[in-house]
Amino acid sequence: MAKAVAIIPARGGSKRIPRKNIKDFYGKPLIAYSIQVALESKLFEKVVVTTDDEEIATIAKSYGADVPFIRPKELSDDFTGTEDVINHALDYLASQGDTFDYVCTIYATAPLLQPQYLIQGYNALKSSDAINAFSATSMPFPIQRTFKLNDEGRCEMFTPEHYMTRSQDLEEAYQDAGQFYWSKVGKISKEIMFGKDSIPVILPRHLVQDIDTLEDWRRAEVLYEALNKDQFDHWNTLKKSLHNKQEIIRFKEMEIYFISIGKNIGYESYGKSSLFLRPVLVYRKLNHQTFIGIPLTSKEKEGSYYFTFNYKKEKSSTAMFNQMRVFDIKRTEYYSGKISKNTLKNLNVKLKEFMKFTSSNEEDRPTRAK
Repeated sequence: MAKAVAIIPARGGSKRIPRKNIKDFYGKPLIAYSIQVALESKLFEKVVVTTDDEEIATIAKSYGADVPFIRPKELSDDFTGTEDVINHALDYLASQGDTFDYVCTIYATAPLLQPQYLIQGYNALKSSDAINAFSATSMPFPIQRTFKLNDEGRCEMFTPEHYMTRSQDLEEAYQDAGQFYWSKVGKISKEIMFGKDSIPVILPRHLVQDIDTLEDWRRAEVLYEALNKDQFDHWNTLKKSLHNKQEIIRFKEMEIYFISIGKNIGYESYGKSSLFLRPVLVYRKLNHQTFIGIPLTSKEKEGSYYFTFNYKKEKSSTAMFNQMRVFDIKRTEYYSGKISKNTLKNLNVKLKEFMKFTSSNEEDRPTRAK
């Protein structure tokens, strides 16, 4: 079975924001968010922090990370590259008998990181011949319309031929989100990280913020606060973003996708994380945009309302017939798997029982006097 390790680089020196990696961010040291999201993803045999600082080491351990060594000084200055730091950690772990198939570098300055994107990156890399998978996001403005300042302080477009081109007619560009970087251990890429050997995991822009300056820090606080405010308000904001989504996925019946199902009312099942996600089975395709979906839960449930099955060997899922409804594909975040024809056959049998059960209950209800 494949083994994965998360390595979080966190040196003590930080000039622009002193002690940045352990500076308080909404009640917790900044590094705590990266450690906790790595642990929450349940992808890793170990979550390792590599640091040259004893205080950072102590805090990292208190939040569940392993700190098996203190990083040597020659790998802790302003000129040391991340690759050297990660290779040193992997070599140390190997010397202790711990070898891994996959390594995920997670920056200590990523309080907006969500576990589903770590999972998405791992699954994409594991099922491909790529060597890397990393977090990315779309540029907020067409790069073809950008300009620089010349020696006289005047404007000079990078691509003046696109001055009159409509924004919607320009190809979308993406940038490194600076949150995580998956790699296959032992595989050497001939390309740079942003090359053909890499798979980008596209994050929504509201979950991306570099933290290099105090202004960056404040912006990250604003984004974090907005993500964690009243959940109903957050869901209403997210719905507007989903409604304006341009990308349309070509989906098929029997496929399962993680869907932004929403913050629902009372006993209705709701989505988890900041994107209100829940796996949903595409039961019946209505057109290229909509389908009848059956939300799933990882909890095993018994009774006429439910059908438990396996579509991934390591875990079971339960289809909740009482939550069936029409979904728009714009709600989709990522593909999760597919059920077999035999599973669909058994599901249809159980669904018919559910329909009979609800029909008989309706017939047994007393008629209101008019």
